[in-house]
Amino acid sequence: MARNLSTASVRSRLSAVVRRLSAAVAARVSVDPRALAAFRIGLGALLIADLLLRSRSLTAFYTDYGVLPRRAFFSDYSTSYSLHALSGEPWAIASLFAVAGGVALALLVGYRTRLATVVSWLLLFSLHARNPMVLNSGDGLLRMLLFWSAFLPLGARWSVDAVRRADRGADAAADAAPTADPVGGPASGDGGGPASGDGGGPSTPGPSEPAVASVATMAILVQILVMYLTNAVHKYRSDLWMGGEAVAYVMRADQFTYHLGNHLAEFSGLLRAFTLLWVALLFASPLLLLLTGTPRAVLASLFAGMHLGMAVSIRVGLFPVIVVVGLIPFFQTPVWDALDRAVAGLNRSTRLARWRARLESLARAVRSLAASLPRPTASRRLDGLRSEGLAAGIARGRARFSAVVPTVFLVLILLSSAGSVGYAEVPDPAADALDAVDMQQSWQMFAPDPIHTTRWYVASGTLEDGTERDVFRDSTVDFDRPARAETTYRTARWRKYLKKVSAADNENHRSYLANYLCTDWNRTHETDVETVTIYRLYERIHPYNGTVEAANEFELIEYDCSGEFVQDA
Repeated sequence: MARNLSTASVRSRLSAVVRRLSAAVAARVSVDPRALAAFRIGLGALLIADLLLRSRSLTAFYTDYGVLPRRAFFSDYSTSYSLHALSGEPWAIASLFAVAGGVALALLVGYRTRLATVVSWLLLFSLHARNPMVLNSGDGLLRMLLFWSAFLPLGARWSVDAVRRADRGADAAADAAPTADPVGGPASGDGGGPASGDGGGPSTPGPSEPAVASVATMAILVQILVMYLTNAVHKYRSDLWMGGEAVAYVMRADQFTYHLGNHLAEFSGLLRAFTLLWVALLFASPLLLLLTGTPRAVLASLFAGMHLGMAVSIRVGLFPVIVVVGLIPFFQTPVWDALDRAVAGLNRSTRLARWRARLESLARAVRSLAASLPRPTASRRLDGLRSEGLAAGIARGRARFSAVVPTVFLVLILLSSAGSVGYAEVPDPAADALDAVDMQQSWQMFAPDPIHTTRWYVASGTLEDGTERDVFRDSTVDFDRPARAETTYRTARWRKYLKKVSAADNENHRSYLANYLCTDWNRTHETDVETVTIYRLYERIHPYNGTVEAANEFELIEYDCSGEFVQDA
């Protein structure tokens, strides 16, 4: 008897421990539905902004008239598949950009949210595959965030989907009621029910709806943590980062700096402090997952503030903003409850209140219009597909899929990140799975050593009349260090592209670039160019005394515009 009691007691204690651990994990991986809604809006806005920025070089980067025509793409990336490679015409790529923008807008407003998320990921995956030479870490992170988002209820709040669910609930309640008060009942759409858009329905913020805790919420949080920790390990192996000199060197490499960054190079003590603070934050990043509530929000805000500082100091595309959006799920329910109270306390006569009233009126008008449209009758529906058994089976299958797939890929990205810093070896099947969806983890942003030289490029073209022009900048040929190196690049993506072109394993791309410069010049100028010679020049300045430590130039390729498509570098 005592033995039985002892066994029961052990089981009870183990169960209690498991329950406490489960509760502790759930508290740390839970994400408030309002955070998911804000995250969805941020993702949609980022996708639209990304498309607009890329469209400035649409022809140059994604068509047969650019730096990677399809014959080069199919030759160099034979294992890659891209919808954007089905045609090399600018109008076709522009059409795909427009479709992606429309789907991103649907994601932003929360219309058919899950479908919009999946399609956005597929289109982004295809776009990235079309020209890997212009990608940066921000692109990889945005793609990862979209992947995990496909398994999250992003449309539960502040979305068209939430309004539609509220309407269906109101219609069902009205149909079930024996009578409806024509003046103040729920059917009037002007009372306090869900249909009004101003009550307690899913479209209205409120603390009552529980936070979401799942494998997918864990994955979206761990993804940010993996990025920080992997980068921290890379930086730990750098004397410049651990010695506090890295940011000072970056600020001297003025192909990156702009706005505030143009004025920070002289404040070496401040930059040293920023370097050490950033390294400390990276190593403290596990606290983003270990802390909860307000302490977590404070730490996440500190990370977000550092990234916003990057956004106004160094030209690295959308990367800082993408990370800030990725940090939104770390803000838990107490933060959103406080925001709700602040919004509720606003004076109703303010401009914000007037705009809210207009939006609610517009939403009611749209719902009324939708309700007036003819709907298919029940006799036209496939009754078998509406059966409860089939619906339950589909729901169970969807739940299992939404749990198994994120679990598998969460394990894979942890393996990949450990492998990228030499702490594990990724098995070949796992590496193949990660490659198939482009989810390999590296995160070497400015690490191990940051870019600490100012780089610029000169494309000296000899024209038919014997004169020389820089055919990249359409200017006179000048090898001197420019006053601001960042002005010599058309966009941040061009800077990234040129850096990759100059790498030793990308010699073919030097021919692709030179061929593009030849054809683009001859298409837009009266005097053709006959040969193009591309140079990379650099200069390294000591961050503290301003003296030149090193300077050199390197010829990447001399290209005959009338010769073979690919020529020896």
